[in-house]
Amino acid sequence: MQHEVLFLPIVFSISIAIALIFYIIGGRISAKGEASEGKISPYSCGEDLPYEGDMRINLEKFFLFTVYFLIFDVIAFTMVISFGVSPLYAYIYALVTLASVVFIMKR
Repeated sequence: MQHEVLFLPIVFSISIAIALIFYIIGGRISAKGEASEGKISPYSCGEDLPYEGDMRINLEKFFLFTVYFLIFDVIAFTMVISFGVSPLYAYIYALVTLASVVFIMKR
């Protein structure tokens, strides 16, 4: 167990080093050219934006979506961990969490 804990930082450092090497090599061999005005516009293909002014995002729907994502993410994580102990605990936790989601939706 102790060797595995020491192994994690080494693997992390190696993966960061490999990613950095790929980034540097990609920057050197990528195609270079002058940026036209169309290429630096919001759409890289050069088309005009389909709207005028600011784009509005409904933050209430966004936050509700993020809360649901977090709830189901926690359910999935808990189920994966608790299957080693007993699948019954995973199902009970999932049912309690889903009941709380239904309660939140009713409000």
